[in-house]
Amino acid sequence: MQRRFLGRLAAAFLALGALAAVPQVALAADEAPEVMIKRLSDETLGAIKADKSIQSGDINKIMALVDSKIMPNVNFQRMTAAAVGPAWRQATPEQQKRLQEEFKTLLVRTYSGALSQVDDQVISIKPMRASPEDKEVVVRTEIRGRGDPIQLDYRLEKTPGQGAGWKIYNLNVLGVWLVETYRSQFAQEINAKGVDGLIASLVERNRANAGRKG
Repeated sequence: MQRRFLGRLAAAFLALGALAAVPQVALAADEAPEVMIKRLSDETLGAIKADKSIQSGDINKIMALVDSKIMPNVNFQRMTAAAVGPAWRQATPEQQKRLQEEFKTLLVRTYSGALSQVDDQVISIKPMRASPEDKEVVVRTEIRGRGDPIQLDYRLEKTPGQGAGWKIYNLNVLGVWLVETYRSQFAQEINAKGVDGLIASLVERNRANAGRKG
Protein backbone atom coordinates (compact mmCIF):
# COMPACT_ATOMS: atom_id res chain seq x y z
CA MET A 1 0.00 0.00 0.00
CA GLN A 2 2.84 2.37 0.85
CA ARG A 3 4.55 1.79 -2.50
CA ARG A 4 1.22 2.17 -4.28
CA PHE A 5 0.72 5.55 -2.66
CA LEU A 6 4.28 6.63 -3.34
CA GLY A 7 3.78 5.62 -6.95
CA ARG A 8 0.84 8.02 -7.11
CA LEU A 9 3.01 10.66 -5.50
CA ALA A 10 5.69 10.06 -8.09
CA ALA A 11 3.17 10.34 -10.91
CA ALA A 12 2.08 13.66 -9.49
CA PHE A 13 5.40 15.02 -10.68
CA LEU A 14 4.25 14.62 -14.26
CA ALA A 15 0.93 16.36 -13.82
CA LEU A 16 2.48 19.02 -11.64
CA GLY A 17 6.14 18.52 -12.42
CA ALA A 18 7.19 22.04 -13.31
CA LEU A 19 4.66 24.16 -11.48
CA ALA A 20 7.42 25.73 -9.40
CA ALA A 21 9.72 26.46 -12.30
CA VAL A 22 10.53 30.04 -13.13
CA PRO A 23 10.48 30.40 -16.96
CA GLN A 24 14.08 30.57 -18.12
CA VAL A 25 14.00 30.06 -21.88
CA ALA A 26 17.64 30.97 -22.48
CA LEU A 27 18.78 28.70 -19.67
CA ALA A 28 16.57 25.81 -20.75
CA ALA A 29 18.06 25.82 -24.24
CA ASP A 30 21.53 25.08 -22.81
CA GLU A 31 20.58 22.91 -19.84
CA ALA A 32 21.46 19.24 -19.91
CA PRO A 33 18.31 17.12 -19.53
CA GLU A 34 19.31 15.65 -16.17
CA VAL A 35 20.12 19.13 -14.86
CA MET A 36 16.70 20.38 -15.95
CA ILE A 37 14.91 17.46 -14.28
CA LYS A 38 16.85 17.95 -11.04
CA ARG A 39 16.10 21.68 -11.02
CA LEU A 40 12.40 21.24 -11.72
CA SER A 41 12.06 18.44 -9.19
CA ASP A 42 13.76 20.42 -6.42
CA GLU A 43 11.72 23.53 -7.19
CA THR A 44 8.52 21.52 -7.24
CA LEU A 45 9.17 19.86 -3.90
CA GLY A 46 10.03 23.23 -2.42
CA ALA A 47 6.87 24.83 -3.74
CA ILE A 48 4.64 22.02 -2.48
CA LYS A 49 6.18 22.06 0.98
CA ALA A 50 5.79 25.86 1.17
CA ASP A 51 2.20 26.15 -0.11
CA LYS A 52 -0.55 24.83 2.13
CA SER A 53 -3.23 25.41 -0.51
CA ILE A 54 -1.43 23.10 -2.93
CA GLN A 55 -1.01 20.54 -0.16
CA SER A 56 -4.71 20.70 0.57
CA GLY A 57 -5.54 20.02 -3.09
CA ASP A 58 -6.79 23.44 -4.22
CA ILE A 59 -7.60 22.41 -7.79
CA ASN A 60 -8.08 25.93 -9.13
CA LYS A 61 -4.67 27.00 -7.89
CA ILE A 62 -3.02 23.81 -9.07
CA MET A 63 -4.59 24.12 -12.53
CA ALA A 64 -3.52 27.76 -12.84
CA LEU A 65 0.04 26.85 -11.91
CA VAL A 66 0.07 23.92 -14.33
CA ASP A 67 -1.17 26.16 -17.14
CA SER A 68 1.48 28.79 -16.48
CA LYS A 69 4.44 26.59 -15.60
CA ILE A 70 4.16 23.05 -16.87
CA MET A 71 3.48 23.72 -20.54
CA PRO A 72 6.92 25.23 -21.30
CA ASN A 73 8.53 22.02 -20.03
CA VAL A 74 6.25 19.30 -21.42
CA ASN A 75 5.24 18.37 -24.96
CA PHE A 76 1.68 17.75 -23.89
CA GLN A 77 0.37 17.40 -27.44
CA ARG A 78 2.79 14.55 -28.08
CA MET A 79 1.88 12.96 -24.76
CA THR A 80 -1.84 13.12 -25.50
CA ALA A 81 -1.41 11.91 -29.07
CA ALA A 82 0.61 8.93 -27.87
CA ALA A 83 -2.00 8.08 -25.23
CA VAL A 84 -4.86 8.30 -27.75
CA GLY A 85 -2.98 6.22 -30.31
CA PRO A 86 -3.80 5.94 -34.05
CA ALA A 87 -7.20 7.60 -33.59
CA TRP A 88 -5.41 10.90 -32.88
CA ARG A 89 -4.61 11.34 -36.57
CA GLN A 90 -8.27 10.98 -37.50
CA ALA A 91 -9.47 13.38 -34.81
CA THR A 92 -10.47 16.90 -35.81
CA PRO A 93 -8.51 19.87 -34.44
CA GLU A 94 -11.40 20.58 -32.05
CA GLN A 95 -11.41 16.96 -30.85
CA GLN A 96 -7.65 17.07 -30.34
CA LYS A 97 -8.02 20.27 -28.32
CA ARG A 98 -10.71 18.70 -26.14
CA LEU A 99 -8.66 15.55 -25.63
CA GLN A 100 -5.67 17.56 -24.44
CA GLU A 101 -7.81 19.62 -22.07
CA GLU A 102 -9.59 16.64 -20.54
CA PHE A 103 -6.44 14.51 -20.31
CA LYS A 104 -4.63 17.31 -18.49
CA THR A 105 -7.53 17.71 -16.09
CA LEU A 106 -7.59 13.94 -15.53
CA LEU A 107 -3.90 13.86 -14.64
CA VAL A 108 -4.12 16.85 -12.32
CA ARG A 109 -7.23 15.64 -10.51
CA THR A 110 -5.98 12.05 -10.28
CA TYR A 111 -2.67 12.91 -8.67
CA SER A 112 -3.25 16.16 -6.79
CA GLY A 113 -4.38 14.30 -3.68
CA ALA A 114 -0.92 12.80 -3.28
CA LEU A 115 0.59 16.25 -2.80
CA SER A 116 -0.79 16.58 0.72
CA GLN A 117 1.56 13.76 1.77
CA VAL A 118 4.80 15.44 0.66
CA ASP A 119 7.16 15.81 3.61
CA ASP A 120 10.82 14.77 3.53
CA GLN A 121 11.14 13.41 -0.01
CA VAL A 122 14.21 14.24 -2.08
CA ILE A 123 15.04 13.54 -5.72
CA SER A 124 18.15 11.60 -6.70
CA ILE A 125 19.31 11.64 -10.34
CA LYS A 126 20.94 8.43 -11.58
CA PRO A 127 23.99 8.55 -13.86
CA MET A 128 23.04 8.63 -17.54
CA ARG A 129 24.77 7.93 -20.81
CA ALA A 130 23.99 10.35 -23.59
CA SER A 131 25.84 12.16 -26.34
CA PRO A 132 25.44 15.81 -27.32
CA GLU A 133 23.85 14.67 -30.59
CA ASP A 134 21.00 12.78 -28.91
CA LYS A 135 17.54 14.18 -29.62
CA GLU A 136 15.70 11.91 -27.17
CA VAL A 137 16.91 10.67 -23.78
CA VAL A 138 15.70 8.97 -20.63
CA VAL A 139 16.54 10.58 -17.30
CA ARG A 140 16.27 8.08 -14.47
CA THR A 141 15.56 9.31 -10.95
CA GLU A 142 14.47 8.08 -7.56
CA ILE A 143 12.23 9.68 -4.98
CA ARG A 144 13.77 8.98 -1.61
CA GLY A 145 12.04 9.42 1.69
CA ARG A 146 10.44 7.01 4.10
CA GLY A 147 10.41 3.43 2.88
CA ASP A 148 11.92 2.09 -0.33
CA PRO A 149 13.08 4.45 -3.10
CA ILE A 150 10.53 5.02 -5.87
CA GLN A 151 11.69 4.73 -9.48
CA LEU A 152 10.69 7.75 -11.56
CA ASP A 153 12.04 8.02 -15.11
CA TYR A 154 11.41 10.74 -17.68
CA ARG A 155 11.47 10.55 -21.48
CA LEU A 156 12.52 13.87 -22.97
CA GLU A 157 12.94 15.24 -26.48
CA LYS A 158 15.15 18.09 -27.61
CA THR A 159 13.15 20.76 -29.40
CA PRO A 160 14.64 23.16 -31.94
CA GLY A 161 13.90 26.81 -32.71
CA GLN A 162 12.24 29.35 -30.43
CA GLY A 163 11.90 28.04 -26.90
CA ALA A 164 14.44 25.32 -27.68
CA GLY A 165 15.32 22.93 -24.92
CA TRP A 166 14.32 19.60 -23.44
CA LYS A 167 10.65 18.72 -23.02
CA ILE A 168 9.10 15.83 -21.10
CA TYR A 169 6.69 13.60 -23.02
CA ASN A 170 6.38 10.45 -20.91
CA LEU A 171 6.99 9.20 -17.38
CA ASN A 172 7.83 5.79 -15.93
CA VAL A 173 6.55 5.15 -12.40
CA LEU A 174 7.68 1.91 -10.75
CA GLY A 175 8.43 0.34 -14.13
CA VAL A 176 5.20 1.39 -15.85
CA TRP A 177 5.14 4.10 -18.53
CA LEU A 178 2.21 6.44 -17.92
CA VAL A 179 1.33 7.05 -21.58
CA GLU A 180 1.17 3.33 -22.36
CA THR A 181 -1.06 2.75 -19.35
CA TYR A 182 -3.57 5.32 -20.55
CA ARG A 183 -3.31 4.14 -24.16
CA SER A 184 -4.73 0.73 -23.25
CA GLN A 185 -7.60 2.37 -21.36
CA PHE A 186 -8.33 4.87 -24.12
CA ALA A 187 -8.22 2.21 -26.85
CA GLN A 188 -11.15 0.40 -25.24
CA GLU A 189 -13.21 3.59 -25.18
CA ILE A 190 -12.32 4.48 -28.78
CA ASN A 191 -13.10 1.00 -30.07
CA ALA A 192 -16.47 1.05 -28.36
CA LYS A 193 -17.61 4.65 -28.91
CA GLY A 194 -15.08 6.50 -31.05
CA VAL A 195 -13.14 9.67 -30.24
CA ASP A 196 -16.25 11.52 -29.08
CA GLY A 197 -16.99 8.61 -26.76
CA LEU A 198 -13.50 8.91 -25.26
CA ILE A 199 -13.97 12.64 -24.74
CA ALA A 200 -17.32 12.03 -23.06
CA SER A 201 -15.76 9.37 -20.83
CA LEU A 202 -12.96 11.72 -19.80
CA VAL A 203 -15.45 14.47 -19.03
CA GLU A 204 -17.41 12.07 -16.83
CA ARG A 205 -14.30 10.82 -15.03
CA ASN A 206 -13.21 14.39 -14.36
CA ARG A 207 -16.67 15.28 -13.08
CA ALA A 208 -16.61 12.27 -10.74
CA ASN A 209 -13.10 13.17 -9.52
CA ALA A 210 -14.23 16.74 -8.90
CA GLY A 211 -17.12 15.45 -6.82
CA ARG A 212 -14.82 13.33 -4.70
CA LYS A 213 -12.42 16.25 -4.21
CA GLY A 214 -15.28 18.44 -3.17
